[in-house]
Amino acid sequence: MAKNGEPVEYTVGQRTVRVSSPDKIYFPDRGITKREVVEHYLAVGGPLLRAIGERPTTLKRYPDGVTGEYFYAKRVPKGAPDWMEKARITFPSGRTAEEVCPTEPAVFVWAANLGTFDFHPWPVRRPDVDHPDELRIDVDPPDELGFADAVRVAGTVREVLADAGLTGYPKTSGGRGVHVLVRIRPEWDFVDVRHALIALGREVERRAPKLATISWWKEERDGRVFIDYNQAARDRTVASSWSVRGTHRATVSTPLTWDQLTEVHPDDFDVRTVAGWLAEHGDLHADIDSQSFGIETLLEWYERDDRDLGQAEMPYPPDYPKMPGEPKRVQPSRARPDTADDG
Repeated sequence: MAKNGEPVEYTVGQRTVRVSSPDKIYFPDRGITKREVVEHYLAVGGPLLRAIGERPTTLKRYPDGVTGEYFYAKRVPKGAPDWMEKARITFPSGRTAEEVCPTEPAVFVWAANLGTFDFHPWPVRRPDVDHPDELRIDVDPPDELGFADAVRVAGTVREVLADAGLTGYPKTSGGRGVHVLVRIRPEWDFVDVRHALIALGREVERRAPKLATISWWKEERDGRVFIDYNQAARDRTVASSWSVRGTHRATVSTPLTWDQLTEVHPDDFDVRTVAGWLAEHGDLHADIDSQSFGIETLLEWYERDDRDLGQAEMPYPPDYPKMPGEPKRVQPSRARPDTADDG
């Protein structure tokens, strides 16, 4: 008998997907196997497809389990089946790649067999990969804070979204943070959507200055919850709803209602519990596509900040080319009057 079990086959829609080494331990602390991860994705395949179907998707792969090295597969892996759909995306550098583009639940089982835990979809759909249709707010607490602090900031995010005429759908990140998703009309490019998120983050910081920050540099955050505005930059993604995360508990990023968000803990949702949660509560984001919103108000706020602050643009991640209007990309404590931009 094979060390990690004989291969098994799953029928997923019209596909038969072979899974090798199904008894391989992926999460040693709890004895969770590859088979359990695969069967999690069988259980959530429908809602996951609604969440990321037709989106170029990066696979976060842990071929040796959570205690091993992981990597982001930004191109369709060699040996992918003929039925695997693709989408061409362009990186900030101008290079292009063909990424996995899920169009059926069998994709998730196939990817799980490769050691994929998280699915990281772009906020665009295949027909128009340069205009996001999803605004993603990543509410990220520092090490000294926790989920409850992120939930409080997410409440302020909800208020700001409402004032901008937007409706957000919250989910656990699978860690200590909260993600809020907003469907938007695909009428703006990545730069505009990032500016909209900067404006939103600034307004959250104004309303909760002791708890929330949009400061890119950690030394300026003072232990506050970070609104990561650069998650709206091209080629930046967050783990999708229903994704298994690389935590020792095998937690799962799970859609919630705003009321539920204040009543749960991220550890409530893992590979062994989420199928039951879904069966009991259904897909709580099932109607997210029922309405798409505009970001005009947020962009007006961004322009207002540009007038009032003198410079509304903020630093991009360090691997990006220098962007128009960007301030010096150097942390304040190391900045000198003659410091050249390092972007």
